[in-house]
Amino acid sequence: MIENIRLSFQGIWAHKMRSFLTMLGIIIGIASIISIVSTIKGTNEQIKQNLIGAGNNVTRIQLYHSTDGNYPYTMDEGIPDGVPLITEETMGAILDLPEVESAAAYNKRSYNASFFYGNATLSGCPTFGVDNAYFGTCGYTIKKGRLFVPNDIDDFRPVVILDENAAKSLFQGEDPIGKTIECNSIALTVVGVVELDTKFEPVINSMEDYWIYANSQNSSAVFLPNSLWPALFAYDEPQEVAVQVSYTEAMSSVGKAVADLLNTYNTNTNGIVYKAEDTLEQAKELQDLSNATNQQLVWIASISLLVGGIGVMNIMLVSVTERTREIGLKKAIGAKKSRILWQFLTEAAVLTSMGGVLGVGTGIGLAEIISRVAQTPVAISVPAIIFGVVFSMIIGIIFGLIPSVKAANLNPIDALRHE
Repeated sequence: MIENIRLSFQGIWAHKMRSFLTMLGIIIGIASIISIVSTIKGTNEQIKQNLIGAGNNVTRIQLYHSTDGNYPYTMDEGIPDGVPLITEETMGAILDLPEVESAAAYNKRSYNASFFYGNATLSGCPTFGVDNAYFGTCGYTIKKGRLFVPNDIDDFRPVVILDENAAKSLFQGEDPIGKTIECNSIALTVVGVVELDTKFEPVINSMEDYWIYANSQNSSAVFLPNSLWPALFAYDEPQEVAVQVSYTEAMSSVGKAVADLLNTYNTNTNGIVYKAEDTLEQAKELQDLSNATNQQLVWIASISLLVGGIGVMNIMLVSVTERTREIGLKKAIGAKKSRILWQFLTEAAVLTSMGGVLGVGTGIGLAEIISRVAQTPVAISVPAIIFGVVFSMIIGIIFGLIPSVKAANLNPIDALRHE
């Protein structure tokens, strides 16, 4: 086999231009497949990141109108009957579920909370009633001031924490720490400003992307101690739950498990149930749509591999004709059919394998060019690279088989007489 490979390289080097032109179809086919697969993989990762966001693997379980179209139920609509508060025992059961890293129950109002400072007003921003477990679970870190301390919660202190956007909206660059804002006629002292501990930003390639993600990136949030919540809004409001899981792919299953657990205590008869926001399922639907379209491109690109294989067969038939006397001489001195067969099969496989390697390099370079020119993400697929090289070798064996059999079956006397 080593001798056959050495002879193959000698033959390829002796006809450099012809060998390169023969490999060109393989190079183009493999390069096309590598670049398309890398673009598909990059696009799918972009879809997942844009929907899931920061990558902190947090899924939220909240109440939904299951009988009226599965849209979220908000406490601005009133407190639903039969939905109990989440107890410490329930939170313990949630934390005991597989793949759960941390969890936090919280209250939330989305629309009817307004905050005032001087002439500045912040209206309609998401407002949360939390303890410190919420910040760690959802990936917030303190930027200024402090988080809540036990006395804030135990003594019902009127304190508040803002995120960066809320602080900018109310204080216009002024240091908010120690300042007082007002909500529902209650004065609240700002004790801290928080920010998400990730610098993730969604990839924006169109106006549609911009409008989808702009609001979420620019939204404000205000955090109150959960013990203070009833004084500003209402008593006995059911909470939502944020759960951080150990890895992204577990978000759907863990979210469903938590929702099922909470619904075992839910006796609401109007179709108000707990459900997890399934961003992974949304991502999968978009990825399936992307794959269905792009896989057609892969099949089209594969046609060039077929053309390249035909080119290999053609050049190997020419090579057999050119080397007829050489084959006859080898047979005359005792070379078996199998030896001749494997020599030409090896040469065809080496030729296409070289084309596959060059095609992989070209495909990676092409994918990077597409990424820069079209502003689309790419993720180089190692399985696609391995597949490209192995598949090119298989093409060499398949399309080199007929010429190799022809060479092996030559009559040595007729071969020696060939001019």
